[in-house]
This record gives sequence, structure tokens and C-alpha cells, in this order.
Amino acid sequence: MKADLTIFRASILHFSKAMDGANVSPDYFDDGALVVSGDRIVAVGHFKALNAQYKCSLEHDFSGKLIIPGLIDSHLHFPQTEMIAKYGEQLLSWLETYTFPTERKFDDPTYCQFIAQHFIAQLINNGTTTAFAFPSVHTQSVDALFSQASKHNMSMISGKVCMDRNCPEFLQDTPETAQQLSHELIEKWHEKGRNLYALTPRFAPTSTDKQLSLLGELSQQHPSVFLQTHLSENHGEIAWVKSLFPQHNTYLDVYDRYNMVHSRSLFGHCLHLHEQEWERLADTGASAIFCPSSNLFLGSGLFSLEQAQKYKVNVSLATDVGAGTSFNMLKTYGDAYKISQLQQCPLSAIQGLYMMSQGPACAYNLDHEIGNLNPGTYADFVVLNPYSNAMSDLRFESLSRYRSEGAANTTEGIALSEDMLFALAFIGDDRAIEATYVAGVDLKQQLKEQRYALA
Repeated sequence: MKADLTIFRASILHFSKAMDGANVSPDYFDDGALVVSGDRIVAVGHFKALNAQYKCSLEHDFSGKLIIPGLIDSHLHFPQTEMIAKYGEQLLSWLETYTFPTERKFDDPTYCQFIAQHFIAQLINNGTTTAFAFPSVHTQSVDALFSQASKHNMSMISGKVCMDRNCPEFLQDTPETAQQLSHELIEKWHEKGRNLYALTPRFAPTSTDKQLSLLGELSQQHPSVFLQTHLSENHGEIAWVKSLFPQHNTYLDVYDRYNMVHSRSLFGHCLHLHEQEWERLADTGASAIFCPSSNLFLGSGLFSLEQAQKYKVNVSLATDVGAGTSFNMLKTYGDAYKISQLQQCPLSAIQGLYMMSQGPACAYNLDHEIGNLNPGTYADFVVLNPYSNAMSDLRFESLSRYRSEGAANTTEGIALSEDMLFALAFIGDDRAIEATYVAGVDLKQQLKEQRYALA
């Protein structure tokens, strides 16, 4: 027996390679196995073969449950954890009424650490193992988020929010301080452990031309650093951008002018784009981040998956907490499904899973580490239990009877797994996430034990 190897037994569903988001085909193992050594995956395949080959000293038997890759949330706001489900408003009044006053609290390092702990716990409880998170303008908010993620060896991408106008004075920086502090934070956190930095101008209206120019220079100087911001979320916002930047043809053109549109750029929302903006996103390999729950909550508009597919733009799903009302990526898919249905553009649960795992990992050039269960990647994975509440017990009773008749073939197994994912998007919750493994450690169980110890 190999003492350092652990084998996990369950049905397994993942995407081993990049695919066209409109036509995805997963790898599936009905009686599957995942072999893990330390924080990395060694092998994935059929249990009988891998158990004979590796003779692992430790086995976790999750038979009857489904292992999927750890989920990737491509856009959310860590300071807004405490203000989730605040009465709707529209985007700009939401910022003024709730967001900016809440983010003021993050000038206190102790408070930053407190909310960061809760934020990480919510991600883990809901099966998210990688997040692209907006902090606040305060450097201590960045430090708190990266330090808390580092404690758990968790993949986190973040960076100081930059705003030098059109926000309360207590949140304003300057072009020079935004550039200098961002540079210092890149040196401190980027590629340290599993942390990656993202330059983060909040959105064009809260940055002057000079600030955008200096941040664009930083983006060119650090080609491995990401850039995250907002784009075309709300009609009022778009009109505001046009008034502030009249020399630019489109909203995206503002960012493009300052070298911010490239393959490591993530643009939240993208609801009301012109044809040339879709074309530019496709040409550069930038990503459009679909935030369905948030878009519905704030009444911002409906994302056009059809347009994204037409122009072959990278699309990732995201919760956009706190305008998004749940940290649960499966529930977020459920809202994306409804939006797509309204536009007669079906979005299957398998497509949804791709848009929160291998899809974004490939788009961000991180698929060698996350997003799939390939050998050599981090052991970030989720165990789904369909029998997690009374409604799901009833819903999946027929599935249980079918399973008792024998193992499913690959086609049947994928169909059953897709049915499970789809149903959990509507009748499931965090109880359906039986385990969340990050770098080989079940953090959901670990956090649960810590809560009991403190009780």
C-alpha cells in the first residue's frame, strides 16, 4: 500500500479539455475513483482499475454521490457579504445607498479579517474553491482576503479597487496612489502560494482618464496579472460613461484605449453590448462574466448567451454577491437557465457546469491547475449529495431505484448526473454540498468542526 495516496470513490463528472461552450461533452465514470497525493490529483478513472493499480492506504467511499471539480466564481464582492439581500434599488442608487457606506468599514483591518473569514466560509460551504473577488479600496482589505485564503491553500484572485472620482471622498484614491499601491500589492501577493492579483478599477465612471492610463501601464508591465471590472450593466451607467468619455465610441472602447482589454481581462455583466464590443471581446480573448442573479435582482437586463455564442466570446458564470443573492453557483446557474429560456436559448446543466469549472479555467489559462480533475491539477473538488433534504429525497427516489438495477453506461450516467445538477439548481442548497476539498483537504468539514469547537 502507498501510505501517501488516498482514493475517493464516487460517480465522477468533469471536462478534461477545452471545449466550445455551446457544445460540451464531459468525461464520466459511473463507479469512479480519484487518486490524490497531498494537494494534487494523481489519477482519475474507473474505481476497479485504479484501486488495483494504486493500492491506496486510505479510501473515502462516496458511492451514490457525484464528484465534480471545485467551482469557480468569476465575479463577486467580498465587502458586500454582510449586505446581501438589501432592498433592490437600481445599480447606481444601490452603490450610493448601500455599497459605499458598507465599504467604508473596511478601513479597519480587524473588520476586514472578520468579514474575510465569513466570506471564505460561505464560498467553501457552497462548493466554490476559486474566486475572483473585488475587495474595497483599502489595502488592508486585500491583505485580509489573501491572508485568509492562504490559510486554507485556496485559489484566490483579487486586487485593490481603484476609484478617484464619482464616489464618496472617504473611498477615493488618486491616479498615483492607485498605481503605486497596486504595484506594491502585486509584489506582495501575486503568485505567492495560490494567490493571483487582478488590477481592479471599479468601473469607468469612478476613474479618471489618468487613473485608467496608469493602471493600463501596470497591466502591460505585469502580463501575468489579471484585470477585472464592470461593463455595460445598466442603461443609466452606459449613458453616464458616454457623458464622461464622449470621445469614445463604446463603453468597451474606454478600457481598450488604456490597454485593459486582453486575454486576462474579466468584464462583469456585458448586458447591453454593441456588435463591435462583442467582436473585440472575441478578438482579444477577454471574458464576459454572466451574473444572472444580480442582473435580475437589480433589474439591470438580460445577458444574451446567444450573442456570446455567435461571436465565440468566453463566458463564465458568477454570483456577483452582494447584488447576487446566493453564494451557491448551482443556484446561480438556475437563474442563468431562466434568463436563457426567456430568450429561447437553452442552457443545459452540463453547459452550466462547464461555465463554472473548465470553461473559465481554460479562458484564464489556469486549466493546468484548476477547473478539472486531470492528473497534476490541485485536488479541488466537490462531493454532491442529491439526498440532502426532503424535497430532493423525493425527487431522486426514482434515481435511487434505477441505480439499484445496476451501473449506468456513460450516456445514461451523464444524463442522470445532468438531471441531478439541474434539480439541485432549484431544490438544492448548501446541504447538497457534502464535502468541499481544497488542495486535498475537506475544508467544509474542517470549518464545521471549528464552529463546533467555538460553540
